[in-house]
Amino acid sequence: MIFKDKRVLVTGGAIRIGRAICQTLAKSGAEICIHYNRSYKEAVELQDELIEAGASAHVAEANLMTETACNELMERAIALMGGVDILINNASVFNKQTLDEADMDSWLGELWPNFFAPVQLMRAFADQDIPGKVVNLLDRRVTSLDPSCVPYLISKRSLTDITKLAAMHYAPRIAVNGVAPGAVLPPPGESDDYIKEYAGPVPLKVQVSPDDIATAVKFVLENDTLTGQIIYVDGGQHLG
Repeated sequence: MIFKDKRVLVTGGAIRIGRAICQTLAKSGAEICIHYNRSYKEAVELQDELIEAGASAHVAEANLMTETACNELMERAIALMGGVDILINNASVFNKQTLDEADMDSWLGELWPNFFAPVQLMRAFADQDIPGKVVNLLDRRVTSLDPSCVPYLISKRSLTDITKLAAMHYAPRIAVNGVAPGAVLPPPGESDDYIKEYAGPVPLKVQVSPDDIATAVKFVLENDTLTGQIIYVDGGQHLG
């Protein structure tokens, strides 16, 4: 795939990993729609940055907790850019809750943004009836059983399975792949020492950066032979 003039919707694109993905794809010539929920200031700042660098960029707000909101976000992105060629499902919610701690609100609070929203966005994306590509952002935890964040883990494992199912279902018109980061950024309010203390062993002894994730997303999109693949960008953590 050549990115020039390709139209990209990045959910959660205003901050953290999503921001790096927007920057990387914009540098390659793509037109970007930056989705945000609460990060309006950051979204507008990124839009200005990309436009100043010569890219086309837009912003779109949505709280991805209902089917209607997901459909309206896709409609908004299509209206802004004339269509969407690439969907990056990056937005997610993470909370540490054990099986005993999680109530129904907790489950839905993670399943909606982390699983149901990407599924509905893929369906709305496919309804355009044009060729395209989807990349779902997962988590290296999907290969393990982490009892400290059960709703989050189940939501991401479900998204991993639907990534592969969607790759089969939408082929050959749409390629669907996943990128699974390891520990990249500390939670808001925490320093980088948080990652070193809590992320666990990393076989390659390297710290993964948002740019590493964005580069992996770009690679997956560039290669027209890939679908149903999960790329782990975690220094080998998933092997444990």
